[in-house]
Amino acid sequence: MKTITIPIEVSQDVIVALNESEQELKSHFQFAVAAMLLQEGKLTFGKALQLSGQKRYEFEKQLVKSRISVSELDYDQIMEDVEKLKKL
Repeated sequence: MKTITIPIEVSQDVIVALNESEQELKSHFQFAVAAMLLQEGKLTFGKALQLSGQKRYEFEKQLVKSRISVSELDYDQIMEDVEKLKKL
């Protein structure tokens, strides 16, 4: 898979204030962009996961921590699925 690099300028004092390495900051940016695009419906969960560069469990854990829904199912859809499973 071909990738591109998108440079982002961050002043050194921001990195110092965050007390993070460049790699940690890069990971935060990747997650933030992936989560935002997922919320906006511009990326599917799978593509957002790919963009985040994380393993599925870690990505889901961060989404939950950030109060971002991991699923688009609503209450009625879940209850329909529960009823279907009861009939099995």
